[in-house]
Amino acid sequence: MPHHCLSPILGSSLWLASVALMVQLAESSAGNYRRPVPGGKAHGFTERTLILLDVNTRSPIKTLNANFLSLQLDPSVIHDGWLDFLSSKRLVTLARGLAPAYLRFGGKRTDFLYFHNLKNLAKHRGGPGPDYYLKNYEDDIVRSDIALDKQKGCKLASHPDIMLELQREKAAQMQLVLLKEQFSNMYSNITITARSLDKLYNFADCAGLRLIFGLNALHRNPDNSWNGSSALSLLKYSASKKYNISWELGNEPNSYRAMVGRTVNGSQLARDYLQLRNLLQSVRFYNNRASLYGPNIGRPRKTAILLLDGFMKTAGSVVDTVTWQHYYIDGRVAKVADFMKTRLLDTLTEQISKVLKAVKTHAPGKKVWLGGVGPAWAGGTNNLSDTYAASFLWLNTLGMSAMQGIDVVIRHSFFDYGYNHLVDQNFNPLPDYWLSLLFKHLVGPRVLAVHVAGLQRKPRPGRVIRDKLRIYAHCTSFQNHNYVRGSITLYIINLHRSRKKIKLAGTLRDKTVHQYLLQPYGIEGLQAKSVQLNGEPLKMLDDETFPELKPKRLHSGRTIVMPPMTIGFYVVKNVNAYACRYR
Repeated sequence: MPHHCLSPILGSSLWLASVALMVQLAESSAGNYRRPVPGGKAHGFTERTLILLDVNTRSPIKTLNANFLSLQLDPSVIHDGWLDFLSSKRLVTLARGLAPAYLRFGGKRTDFLYFHNLKNLAKHRGGPGPDYYLKNYEDDIVRSDIALDKQKGCKLASHPDIMLELQREKAAQMQLVLLKEQFSNMYSNITITARSLDKLYNFADCAGLRLIFGLNALHRNPDNSWNGSSALSLLKYSASKKYNISWELGNEPNSYRAMVGRTVNGSQLARDYLQLRNLLQSVRFYNNRASLYGPNIGRPRKTAILLLDGFMKTAGSVVDTVTWQHYYIDGRVAKVADFMKTRLLDTLTEQISKVLKAVKTHAPGKKVWLGGVGPAWAGGTNNLSDTYAASFLWLNTLGMSAMQGIDVVIRHSFFDYGYNHLVDQNFNPLPDYWLSLLFKHLVGPRVLAVHVAGLQRKPRPGRVIRDKLRIYAHCTSFQNHNYVRGSITLYIINLHRSRKKIKLAGTLRDKTVHQYLLQPYGIEGLQAKSVQLNGEPLKMLDDETFPELKPKRLHSGRTIVMPPMTIGFYVVKNVNAYACRYR
């Protein structure tokens, strides 16, 4: 291979160190490709790109949490009534498909949430008053609760269609209220009762998810110290039920001034966390048992980093893990083209670096989680952040986070109002759900270094070459018994408008590959809300049965062909990679 062809790659310090080298390639349209002239010189090397790919199989460069891909549920499910339907067999089945994982119960409404130890849910419901709900609907909820109480162990329900239809109508009206609160940044208080907490924990427990509960940090005394009375009541009730819950305090504390006109600086928040840790130690069941996460800052700009720095100075040793959040774009103004911009995708790397630097300064070695992430803030964008187009951002988030050692990534959200969720209000999985399911089935926590070289034509003068082909590698999940240990999973994003060919080299050469190519399904194209796997549409067979995630076998030595604007997972079988053979 000519030396000048490799220089753009070899010149990068990431060539030997990164898990996912974003290959810088010139855009070439399919229309520009010419077949070799019979008997003449082939034009392939000058007018198309061939990617040569190898993976370092000796040792992982990062080892992530087994719950790396985790989920968030917003407290708005209390407001709009969906919390009463978390016992649905279909919802539990869909959540179970993404286990093991954490389930973070939190969001903007965390800091307006109050606990009351009340059992009569029909009279003490959060959200709209009794006049809002039809009486027969309320009666159905009560009857459903009674039936669930009679079950032992995991409590599941099959709700009648008419009951679900009524709930969708109520939730659609309530969504207008919730979105108005989101846009105005002014939120009403929410009450979570003992009955509501029971339902929430039942959902998490049935699905195999570890619950993280966000406590209200804006419940404050006149001197601005944290008022932990509601939290202590909740802790005592949870302990009496032996609920295995982890905890956090507040949500995006750097935004409190804009929300309520009150400022909580890093030092004060650190004292609040010390107070919460003492409360946990005072409750026998949670003493030395419960994990505490925080401070859950928002996007790490100047104010947020200053708050994180002040927090870590005092409370760095108090929290078990440091958490923060990232949302890519304003959902009110997003366009489909925005979701394919490499500069937007790359914003995450810079944000991760800022947080890791602040944490390392005060608590070297402390694990960092991306405690809330979604394609767009302000509730997302209908027919965009809930479509295939958003999947590029989601898979890029997982790949970049793994590459930089983020231990857990919590997706906002599994199911709620707005348009950032994985499951819609008809309980149908959206494209990002199917992507997450494939990730869980195929990708293990051990991250491998990728070595990539490309033969590419020279760019036109002044043209900016963008990294639109992104390749990541992990050991294949040990939980997937279809593959022997030592197998490797590649996941690839092709943002080019032309297909790209990838030739496996080195340790991957001449190995059998299983392809899981995820493409949009339907005339909507990139804005489709359904997907196909290797040409077969993906949909639930019934409330408790997933479709078969059937791979396409690529024969040994065959080139991987990535169609334009697609996502693919590729399991390289029987590599016998030393890094992937043992737990």
